[in-house]
Amino acid sequence: MPGLRDRLTDAGYGLGWSMVCRLPEAWAARCFQLGADWAWRRRGPRVQMLEANLRRVIGASAPEARLHELTRQGMRSYARYWMEAFRLPVMRRARLTGGAPPTGHFQDALDHLAAGRGVIFALPHMGNYDQAGAWMAAQGVATVTAVAERLEPETVFNRFVAFRERLGMEVLATSGGSGNPFGVLARRLRTGNIAVLVCDRDVTGGGIEVEFFGEKARMMGGAAALALHTGAALMPVILWFEGDHWGIHVAEEIRAPEEGSRRERTVAMMQDVAAAFETGIRAHPQDWHMLQPVFSDDVDAAGPH
Repeated sequence: MPGLRDRLTDAGYGLGWSMVCRLPEAWAARCFQLGADWAWRRRGPRVQMLEANLRRVIGASAPEARLHELTRQGMRSYARYWMEAFRLPVMRRARLTGGAPPTGHFQDALDHLAAGRGVIFALPHMGNYDQAGAWMAAQGVATVTAVAERLEPETVFNRFVAFRERLGMEVLATSGGSGNPFGVLARRLRTGNIAVLVCDRDVTGGGIEVEFFGEKARMMGGAAALALHTGAALMPVILWFEGDHWGIHVAEEIRAPEEGSRRERTVAMMQDVAAAFETGIRAHPQDWHMLQPVFSDDVDAAGPH
C-alpha cells in the first residue's frame, strides 16, 4: 500500500495535470514560464547542474552573462516541456502533428521500415520527446516502443505511462517491470518496428563512457547494443522548440564497426551517437534539458544515489 506521502504526491500531480489541461494554453505557458524564472533566480542544485552542463557546451571562455541567460532560457524550455507533457492528452491532433516535417534522413528511416527493418531512434533529453514519439505513432507506419525511467511514487509513474500509451506508444520501464525491456525491444525491432530510446544520461549505473564536449560522460549503451543484436538501423534524433511547434532532425544511420569485440563495437557506436548529440545540442543548447549529472566528474562527485 502506498504511504501518505506517496498518496499526496499522486494527488498533487493529478490535480496539477487536470488544472493545466483546463487552462487556455497561453495562460498555462505563462504560468510555467513564471515558475521557470522563479526556479532560475533561486539557483537551486538542479539549476546549478544545468548551468554546469551548459558551460561544457559553450566553452570555458564564454562570458558569465551569456551562460546565465542561456540557463534561464534552458529552464524556460524545460518548463515548456512539462507544460506540453501535461497538455498532450488534450492537444488537438492538427497541433500535435503540424509544423515542419523532420529534416535530415527521416526518409531513410521510412525506407528501412518499409523494407521490414527496425529503426532505433536515439534521443538526448531535448525539446519534447513525448510529442516526437506521438508524432511518429500518428504516422501509422510502425509500432513505437519507448523506455521510460521509473518514477516514484509508482502511481505517478503509472499516470505517465497511461498518458503516453493514449498517445499511441508502447511504454516499458527501465526496471522493475514484468519483463526484460531489452528482450521486448529486440522482438519489436526484429518485426520491423520502432524503438525510441533517450540515452544521453546513465540512469542504471552501468552506462558507457564516451567523449562528450571534450570530457568523459556516461550514456546508456542500450541503443547501440540493440542495433548490434537485431540489425536495426541506429539513427540519432535531435529535437528542439521551433516557435509554437517543434523541430526534428534525423541524423544519418550509425553503422556498426566490422571489427572488434561486441563491447568495443558498442562503445564505438555510442561515441558516434554522442558526436551527433554534440552537433544538435550546440545548435540548440537552450533546449537540452540536462538538470542531472552526465559528465563523469560530476557523476563521481555526486556519488551513489
